[in-house]
Amino acid sequence: MSDFNERSAYPSPDEFRVMRPEYLERDEEGLIRAIIAIPPFRVTGESQSKAGARRAALYEAEKTYRSYHPSYRVESPFPDEFADADGQQWKRVPAKDRDKLGDYFFASEDGEEDSADIETMLTWDVRPQDEEDTEL
Repeated sequence: MSDFNERSAYPSPDEFRVMRPEYLERDEEGLIRAIIAIPPFRVTGESQSKAGARRAALYEAEKTYRSYHPSYRVESPFPDEFADADGQQWKRVPAKDRDKLGDYFFASEDGEEDSADIETMLTWDVRPQDEEDTEL
């Protein structure tokens, strides 16, 4: 009984990582949905690519696991500062401002600073420049 607070029926995020997703294309928005299931549990994520949809689903698995284990720390799938494949610079918003501003700053098309939350970045399939070289 000593591990009662750390046990739950919900699988750990690592268990979802080893599962192969089922992919569904969504015509109206042009997004791909990844579904990863460990019966009776399942997580979904949507993005512009299959890899992005899988990353979004894995992030959802982490957030759901945290709801069962409040002491579990959900890590950002992105570094604190990075450039994406298009050369866009991204910088993590300070923790105290994330509730109102989102998770990362970037420069919008008109040059103004804007921000986005991690879920939106995953949907947009934002990836650090060097990540594409390591995903072979």
